[in-house]
Amino acid sequence: MPEPLAYRMRPQNLSEVVGQTHLIGPGKIISRMVQAKLLSSMILYGPPGTGKTSIASAIAGSTKFAFRELNAATDAKKDLQIVATEAKMSGTVVLLLDEIHRLDKTKQDFLLPLLEKGQIILIGATTENPYLTINPAIRSRTQIFEVLPLSPEDIQTALERALQDSKRGLGQYKVQISSQALKLLATATGGDLRSALNGLELAVKSTSPGPDQQIHISLATVEDSIQKKSILADKNGDHHYDVISAFQKSIRGSDTDAAIYYLAYLLAAGDLNSIIRRLIVCAYEDVGLANPAACQRAVLACQAAQQIGLPEARIPLADTVIDLCLSPKSNSGLQAIDQALQDIQTGKTGTIPNTLKDAHYQGARALNHGIDYLYPHDYPNDWVRQQYLPKGLEHQQYYRPKSNGKYEQRLQKTYYNLKKLQGLTHD
Repeated sequence: MPEPLAYRMRPQNLSEVVGQTHLIGPGKIISRMVQAKLLSSMILYGPPGTGKTSIASAIAGSTKFAFRELNAATDAKKDLQIVATEAKMSGTVVLLLDEIHRLDKTKQDFLLPLLEKGQIILIGATTENPYLTINPAIRSRTQIFEVLPLSPEDIQTALERALQDSKRGLGQYKVQISSQALKLLATATGGDLRSALNGLELAVKSTSPGPDQQIHISLATVEDSIQKKSILADKNGDHHYDVISAFQKSIRGSDTDAAIYYLAYLLAAGDLNSIIRRLIVCAYEDVGLANPAACQRAVLACQAAQQIGLPEARIPLADTVIDLCLSPKSNSGLQAIDQALQDIQTGKTGTIPNTLKDAHYQGARALNHGIDYLYPHDYPNDWVRQQYLPKGLEHQQYYRPKSNGKYEQRLQKTYYNLKKLQGLTHD
């Protein structure tokens, strides 16, 4: 079976790599490493199809080292042993280890001494954040570089190169492709060059030559070949968490259009559970006491979304996103509990007043527990002045009301009135 176009067009040296100029551009780190012939092991992480394998292949091609590929999840220790034997016999080998985040301890222990001696230059590739998923022993022996999604211009450059290359590409087919079709290929694959190249190959090889013996690729042909845009926000990739982060931050920042865009991104990936969880968290973390009714509406909308499922779930979810974006914001509840937790975790606890201690057991009175407790409901307005905070923390203020919504404005007024009645000042 012939190799896919994306494989055939894999760069043979750094000059053929498109994009990633922050790593392989003139004077940048990987270019300097290759020029100085001082290669070190590295981990490349980023979305699929953005050039991790291409960079590894180009490094090997630029240095003339042997280049081998393995997968940490599917290849066994014996496959690593074969590469190690080759390295000992013929010199340094550049090893691309895909899915390096799935490297088990046995394979890791085998690799570590080979990395230390420089017999293997390891280039790990992963779509997941290596700081979260890769063992520290491997991380400490590698440099970590982020590979960014390719721009449409980068992808178009690679597509044009493939159309012109008669040896590895599609140059022998005499392809005429419309500018709209080329633009769609460059933009509709979400920065994934592999998908763009394979879509181009499918379009070319499934189209018969015209009377002029040329293959004419129209916009409709490309649309049929790629079917739909690839979604980067997959449920397992690192980009998934970036989209979720951008989603909540857009709501927090009251940017309705950005929040709706990221909602659509997550919906297209089919990740209803993450959307619902994030919306409920966002409602109480970022809107909170400024508009409690919006928080309640968010919960109800999320319950409705779960009941009806996709695609109809998008409707209550969109309503909720707009509601939360345009609501007044307050994180006073979050700040209050986090400040209290910090005091407790740092040992700033104090002693509970005896009047508040449990008195429902024999001997409590002898300890003065519960004695002189004032029952608020026995007093006017169901309130009486007494100490509740532990000794040493009497003047601590955790809740700091904000004035961003009518509800919390009322809470603020009541809170400070009670402080005055307690004889306490506030910041």
